[in-house]
Amino acid sequence: MAQLNLWQKMIRRENPSNYADKDGKLQPILGKKEMIAMGIGTVVGAGVFTMPGIVAAEYAGPAVVISFIIAALIAGLSALAYSELASAMPFAGSIYSWANVIFGEFIGWVAGWAILAEYLIALALVSSAWSSYFQGFLASFGFELPQFFQASFNLAQGTGFDLFGALAILAVGVLASRGMRNIARIENWLVVGKIVVIIIFIVVGATAVQVNNWLPFIPHHQAGTHFGGMTGIIAGATQIFFSYIGFDTIAANSAEVKNPQKTMPQAIVGTLVIATALFVGVAVTLTGMYPYEKFADNAEPAAWALRESGHLFTANLLSVVALVGMFSGLVALLIGGSRLVYSFSRDGLMPRQFAQLDRTGLPKIATIVITIIAIVLGGIFPIGMLANLVSAGTLIAFIVAGLAVLKLRQRSDIDHSGYKMPYYPILPILAALAAFLLLCSLNISAIFLTLGWLGLGVLVYVFYGSRHS
Repeated sequence: MAQLNLWQKMIRRENPSNYADKDGKLQPILGKKEMIAMGIGTVVGAGVFTMPGIVAAEYAGPAVVISFIIAALIAGLSALAYSELASAMPFAGSIYSWANVIFGEFIGWVAGWAILAEYLIALALVSSAWSSYFQGFLASFGFELPQFFQASFNLAQGTGFDLFGALAILAVGVLASRGMRNIARIENWLVVGKIVVIIIFIVVGATAVQVNNWLPFIPHHQAGTHFGGMTGIIAGATQIFFSYIGFDTIAANSAEVKNPQKTMPQAIVGTLVIATALFVGVAVTLTGMYPYEKFADNAEPAAWALRESGHLFTANLLSVVALVGMFSGLVALLIGGSRLVYSFSRDGLMPRQFAQLDRTGLPKIATIVITIIAIVLGGIFPIGMLANLVSAGTLIAFIVAGLAVLKLRQRSDIDHSGYKMPYYPILPILAALAAFLLLCSLNISAIFLTLGWLGLGVLVYVFYGSRHS
């Protein structure tokens, strides 16, 4: 009988009107401009200044441009699915809440648990990159931290705690607990500044482009490796896919958006278009400035390329804006992650205290929880270990989103008068299938780590969530 009760809990579906009631205390103050800024702040984060060089050197060569386009096309399909789900169900928690309504509590939990890993890892990775840039900036003035505090734990290098990375997350946590309206204003200005400098990089860098650096555009595949040919292009696409967690960040704040039926689809699609154009522009420029081999093990390829070509002022400006841009990405990631924890706790799958709202309608305790966990992960755990999980959570969420649209059209108890994904059911099926194929192309260690994380999530659900939900 106990097993039957557990099964019944796993398949029971949340009534959408309950979520509307529970999230009613969250203040709908965000508009299209704020949501696009939040999405771009997450998608066009540390990756735009680092990933084009890394993926070019390790996987695709100049064809990194194709990697970005493939990732954008697959993400675009998922963006359409997210747009329909967010329009019909503007609830906090995004894919977790939608899957809970459409498929039932267990599938919702697994999808939410997968995307939680993505938020935490992205926070850790971006804070680490921010710390590296900031330490490099201070080093130009002769300041250097003690070795122990320069990076997360690495016995060979003598490091044990990433102090600046932890302080960055702490600052973002304090900011996030002060109110969404103030954050939205700051995020708008940070994103505008970031876009301006990216455009400056493309324009200035174009003066140093040499066509020969793009040849051969698709390097030959090196047997036994993930470099070159279509193998390298696809492997590169999987590496950069985590950037598109920005769609979930937007959707996680659906309950705090004005007129979500129109605002959510416009913000999600707008983010995709703008972010992809910026990524492709940087990738084309960067690989044209210097041979892609030059960017191997280079943490700041864009700034390096500008310095090497004599554009010192622009290089320094880019480094400063990279710090600002990464900080804006941390803001968006922490807000999205805290809304996910709030959603878990709202339903009893995590301690209900995490879902308490303060006098201003903010889930302050959930914000504190996600801040502490991110500080521990980013400050102590080796980034190389965490990086193996990158993209897996986002791809799992996108698979569930595509399948959820198929079921959503069959529900008469949900207001579905807003945006609808075109070419139903072909595009929803393609969205889920494309994300699944990309998930299968991850390396073996990433797949095993993902299965381990999901297994831990199942244990949490069986021994805590199912008993308190």
